[in-house]
Amino acid sequence: MSATTIEPTAARAENLVRQPGQLQQSAPSPSGASRRGEFVIRGGHVLTMDDSLGNLPCADVHVRDGQIIAVGVALALPNVMEMDGRDMIVLPGFVDTHWHLWNSSLRALVRGDDPKHGYFPVTLKVGPLFTPEDSYRSVRLGLTEGLASGITTVHNWSHNTRTPAHADAELRALRDTGVRARFSYGWGQDLRLSQTMDLDGLAGTQRDVLAGDDLITLGAAVRTPLSNPRGAVPIEVVMAEYEGIRQLGLPITMHARPGIVSVLEKHGLLGPDVQLVHPQGISLEERKIMAARRTTMSCSPVIELLYAQATRGEIQFQELLENGVQLSLSVDSSSASANADFFNCMRALLWSHKQRFGSSIPLTAQRLLELATIDGARDLGIDGEVGSLTPGKRADILLVRATDPNIGPVIDPAFALVYSAQPSNIDTVIVDGKVLLRKGRFTGLDSEQVMWDATESVRGLAARAK
Repeated sequence: MSATTIEPTAARAENLVRQPGQLQQSAPSPSGASRRGEFVIRGGHVLTMDDSLGNLPCADVHVRDGQIIAVGVALALPNVMEMDGRDMIVLPGFVDTHWHLWNSSLRALVRGDDPKHGYFPVTLKVGPLFTPEDSYRSVRLGLTEGLASGITTVHNWSHNTRTPAHADAELRALRDTGVRARFSYGWGQDLRLSQTMDLDGLAGTQRDVLAGDDLITLGAAVRTPLSNPRGAVPIEVVMAEYEGIRQLGLPITMHARPGIVSVLEKHGLLGPDVQLVHPQGISLEERKIMAARRTTMSCSPVIELLYAQATRGEIQFQELLENGVQLSLSVDSSSASANADFFNCMRALLWSHKQRFGSSIPLTAQRLLELATIDGARDLGIDGEVGSLTPGKRADILLVRATDPNIGPVIDPAFALVYSAQPSNIDTVIVDGKVLLRKGRFTGLDSEQVMWDATESVRGLAARAK
């Protein structure tokens, strides 16, 4: 019996008639070609991110029921459906470890660091006006762009969780898009600094998540007890939030500020359950404390170069690495950076590193790809499931065309991905064995409808905000 070939399922092609101001229902969950099954990716240049397997110039990846079964050369699978991986770079899906997806649609309103229309003024003013449906549509927009950029796992850092209904809406967006995710339940943008986050709502969401999709896990985002654009939260409030979150056994994430490590250490708030974000302004002693407490750090280099370097110092990736702190990469906010290009995240860190150290301390393309994949999985505690193309792990896989004019000819695939690749070069995105993007087209997601929904939502928000 000869092998068959997986063909892409065409996206919906009908013309949608829309009236100005009319909100449309989003497309249904991915279906058709996105169902799990058995297939083999044939003949790709496979970057496994697994030290024991290495990089394989012409190899196959066998997937069954969402699990990677085997990786090797010329696997004998005569009756299994085939996906052509020739002239493709095959690698694990990217793992984003900190992204404020709720404000993705506010890219239409945010204008860099303009004092009136910059990120903080806009999000602080418009955030309190979000309905659950606004949250759903904005998160869907960000996830759609993220999938097209090769992001298969997201850490949805939700610091506008206004009500449990808003949390439910964001979770629904994650499920409907088909990504793997951690949802970190936060607070409303206008929550008083003296008031604790909704711990009862968090507990209720935990019950719902545990009974729901196994692609989604739960965490909690807490405010910073140091001066920042949203104000410093009293340490007593932060401690009360920590106590409630830790009783639920959930991981915690917090934006870092210079001096934050010392404050958290003083009050016993560091640990392996804590992720800090933005590696800037951290002293040598604090870096040693982070390593000892096994507290991780997410780096958002595009945002840190654009906004924070002038006020909080240089990106201390190398220093934290040398001190043994687990690091990862993240988008932060696609409304502030104006895009969710994960290749840009790698390049921005590379540029920062080269400006600081030149060639004296090399940061290789392979190392950057590890940060974008397996290290992100380690930060989120899911490296036993994803982050590398290791048999037994779940099948979160990217196929990137190596023959496009902006990237080819390719001799060193890691170098090509980091220095040349763009989201438009991504041919196929697979999450948990489901093909969500094939030949550059979504298999079950109506991206035009997603964009239209987000546009109508942000127009309504802008009108309400005057």
